[in-house]
Amino acid sequence: MQPSREHRLVDRRVTYTVELDGRLIVIENVPARVDEETGERFFSPEVVERIQQLIREGRPPSRVIETPVIDFAA
Repeated sequence: MQPSREHRLVDRRVTYTVELDGRLIVIENVPARVDEETGERFFSPEVVERIQQLIREGRPPSRVIETPVIDFAA
């Protein structure tokens, strides 16, 4: 049996991205717990609900960015 490794989670503000109907949606400053070793992000149920609400609302964005897209299979 290997010794257990404790991962340290720290509070951070992260950028959350999701693709919806061919559009990339970027949500900035999302509160998350982040594993310092792996970078894995954990969101509370309340934060997940708020993300879903923001996406459903379809409100105008704070700003728009241009993003290059590269096709891995090409």
